[in-house]
Amino acid sequence: MDPEGEPLPGFVAGQFARIGRHAVPVSALPTTGGLGVTVRKAEATVYAAAVGDHLDVAGPFGTGWHLEKALGHDLLVIAHGMGLASLRPLIRDVVADPRAYGRLNLLLGAPESTALMARYETRCWATAFTGITVDRPGLDWYGGIGPVHALLARARFDPDRATVFLCAPSQLARDTGQELLRHGLPADRIVIGSLTDDRPTTPAHICTWGEADA
Repeated sequence: MDPEGEPLPGFVAGQFARIGRHAVPVSALPTTGGLGVTVRKAEATVYAAAVGDHLDVAGPFGTGWHLEKALGHDLLVIAHGMGLASLRPLIRDVVADPRAYGRLNLLLGAPESTALMARYETRCWATAFTGITVDRPGLDWYGGIGPVHALLARARFDPDRATVFLCAPSQLARDTGQELLRHGLPADRIVIGSLTDDRPTTPAHICTWGEADA
């Protein structure tokens, strides 16, 4: 999305915007000053927007991931379904500056294979380990099956020098948090993010809906 008139306020990885009454994760932070978001089909008004349509955008909301606190650490980036949208800008920052961090591990899950996001980009990211699993496999799925935290056994990290960024449905996030503790990760190095239903308290900005970001 590109702003009309005044520029959008600065967003950081992990924050979200509101388009009308919908909270949407920021999935791309273009250097041009626009904004990339990911929306569900259920968010019909936004999903049906055509290139050139004007939308009211409010934000930023949320505190962001604070990736700077993980400098020099192995990283475990754990996402389920739409959680990858929120974590995508963080992953891009890490991949763009690999010497600033230790080993990057991506643990990705989805309800089913058709719900896996950013399939092409996921294959392009340079990582120490990338694991993908689904809850309900279809006939065309030959990958992992089960909860995303089952991939922890194959990840490459030092629990004494690792930071976790996790975005998943609440129950799965709790279960994954418990598994991380059992693997020796300290609680203060596990960062869990989610969207919220808080009402916006900042003015809306008018933006022009642009082409999809592949």
